[in-house]
Amino acid sequence: MSVQVVEPRIRGFISLTAHPDGCAANVRRQIEVAKAGALGAGVSGAGVSGAPGAQGVPGASGELGNALVLGSSTGYGLASLLVAAFGYRASTLGVCFEKEPSETKTATAGWYNLVEAHRAAEGEGLRLETINGDAFSAEVKQQAVRALREDFGPLDMVVYSLAAPRRRGADGTVWNSVLKPVGAPYSGKGFDLRRNEVTEMAVEEATEEEIAATVKVMGGEDWREWIELLGGEGLLAPGCRTVAYSYIGPEVTAEIYRHGTIGKAKEDLEATAHELDAMLSGEGGGAWVSVNKGVVTQASSAIPAVPLYLSVLFDVMKDRGIHEGPIEQIVRLFAEHLGPGRSPRTDAAGRIRLDDLELREDVQAEVLRRWPSLSTETLGELTDFAGYQRYFEELFGFGVEGVDYAAPTEVNRQIPQLVAL
Repeated sequence: MSVQVVEPRIRGFISLTAHPDGCAANVRRQIEVAKAGALGAGVSGAGVSGAPGAQGVPGASGELGNALVLGSSTGYGLASLLVAAFGYRASTLGVCFEKEPSETKTATAGWYNLVEAHRAAEGEGLRLETINGDAFSAEVKQQAVRALREDFGPLDMVVYSLAAPRRRGADGTVWNSVLKPVGAPYSGKGFDLRRNEVTEMAVEEATEEEIAATVKVMGGEDWREWIELLGGEGLLAPGCRTVAYSYIGPEVTAEIYRHGTIGKAKEDLEATAHELDAMLSGEGGGAWVSVNKGVVTQASSAIPAVPLYLSVLFDVMKDRGIHEGPIEQIVRLFAEHLGPGRSPRTDAAGRIRLDDLELREDVQAEVLRRWPSLSTETLGELTDFAGYQRYFEELFGFGVEGVDYAAPTEVNRQIPQLVAL
């Protein structure tokens, strides 16, 4: 039955359902933020009329030509798609891996996100196409090459925002990423999302094989393969820029994150950025890693200690009026660093730092002050766990203001301009 009442079926960091109307409302809100941010950056034709006081960002004017977003359906990848397309009027090709609706199941949230993004793009006369498939595969890479050659032309921007748990090689080898510390076991505070309880947890250290597999999945090798393929096919415009997303995080999660298996993968990603930058530099082109702020995603919710840390962080940043979600972060990335006419500002390691507000000294000092006192009983007092829960539900289209969840809705929604494999 394609018209039905959709109820949340959330189990820990997994949701078995997604609400199409809630996902659509989320996307519409992000589109408005993208437009307003681009208008503030001086982009003509951004689509927001009557916005008062838009001062502009010096040099950040003009439209983006052609953009490819790898991992385009949720989180930072979706935000990148929306900022490029609706903020900078780019002709945009997205690649994602989502499940379409069936007779018995809703689609995944990312699918419904793109249904709405495509609907809005058509209404504004924007070119937006999507390839739904495994971005690690040679088949999808070749399909992207064909689509770019036939419908787009050389790329001005390539965003790499994949967050997959596994990767299959051309020879059938499968690598699985793991969330483990390196060099010693981890013990410390964690959070049980099924029971909403602060816990003490222990995680064994990773083996060398697990470290290597995580680097294979989440490091820079696939990013390099994409850029080398596109360059070899003549599909990178002069001055093309590419960016991949990373995270460093605070002291309280360092053992399990930055000094763990994921951290090893991120080090590889950063090394890859330097290699690609040497290939693309000239005429304003280059490659960068953008270190972004911690936000609620399905992937981050699976990392031990991170949901608890984010719950504290959100409360502290909201108190100071500096909290940002993915769309606000990517608006800032383009307006200050990667938009037309902008020159990226980097740290000593060559990274763009959008986590500057998260890691501000006063913010982290307050997080560390609260951390020892965190318990199930103090969640309401010391954290914004209610906000964390709301953000998590919104990932799947639930708990969104203005949506009638008691009303039946059409779940069999299809993505226009879905490029066939």
